[in-house]
Amino acid sequence: MLDNLDQIKKLDKGGMFDLIYKFPDHCQEAIKIAKESIRGLRYHNILNVVAAGLGGSAIGADLIRMITADRAQIPIIVNRNYTLPAFVDEKTLVIASSYSGNTEETLAAYEDAKSKKAKVLVITTGGKLKEKAMADETPVITIPGGLPPRAALGFSLFPIYVVFQEQGIGFRKQFDVENALNLLRQTRDKFCPKVPEKENPTKTLARKIYGKIPIIYGSSSLTDVIAVRWKGQLNENSKHPAFFNSFPELNHNEIMGFEGDREILKALEIVILRSPHESDRIKKRIDITMDILKDEVSGITELCPKGTSALEHMVYHIMFGDYMSAYLAILNHKDPIEIDFIDKLKDRMRD
Repeated sequence: MLDNLDQIKKLDKGGMFDLIYKFPDHCQEAIKIAKESIRGLRYHNILNVVAAGLGGSAIGADLIRMITADRAQIPIIVNRNYTLPAFVDEKTLVIASSYSGNTEETLAAYEDAKSKKAKVLVITTGGKLKEKAMADETPVITIPGGLPPRAALGFSLFPIYVVFQEQGIGFRKQFDVENALNLLRQTRDKFCPKVPEKENPTKTLARKIYGKIPIIYGSSSLTDVIAVRWKGQLNENSKHPAFFNSFPELNHNEIMGFEGDREILKALEIVILRSPHESDRIKKRIDITMDILKDEVSGITELCPKGTSALEHMVYHIMFGDYMSAYLAILNHKDPIEIDFIDKLKDRMRD
């Protein structure tokens, strides 16, 4: 079924596979847009950064927070709420990100940031958020519309990367972004639908997860946010339950759950997102954990990324997970792009 291009096209009514293929192009375009939008913009006396957003509009900020964990000299947090933390003040940079520009939590957080006299930057396609920002003369990075937010990750991720780079937060002036984009372009041709299942690891993993409950494990500050991304893509694209956690935290609680009912455990499929930058202690924890759990669950897959830098490892894992989740949607006979339950919830919240 995964090698039947006509069947994939029939189910993929919204063109999710095409959007996944265009991920590196989106990243390249986002960098250009962001640089043009904030040319000459300089912030001074920033003591912390708060990124306000939800869902696909927040995951980009979380990924930047993850790969700057060992580089940034100031705290960076992601805020998924109507209000901002009490510490936010005139020395805080608040990045309000909403793809639609109408996310009610982000709109409220924007107003809260303005009331606290924070330095504010907006990333959006338009909507009420852009209207407010323009009226307030707040800097705006306007990104292209018409995409599902989860398929617009390049446009939520790389504008923040550019902002951080320009402001000297966490990144050197010359980073490995071109290498990362080149890796993505090479990778997409190895994972796309025309590559048969026997040669396509994303199809192979989708097949392995089909009919099972996947648990995605990352490592703190290395792949933990990518595990969150995988979980969300499995939920939204595949219409499939999925869960995530990270080392070393899961060794202090979740591991005990695997002493439970054997029939339930045999429905669990573990995927571990590895990183070449894991410490020796984390490597040892992962090895011991796999040895303990290997006979308790349906299976365990270790995924090692391509590339040499943290950014390359991150985008490789992201593209792998995006393709895999879309193939699992096909196995589940679902359109990867539809999100009926989310739409119903939004409609009822508006009522």
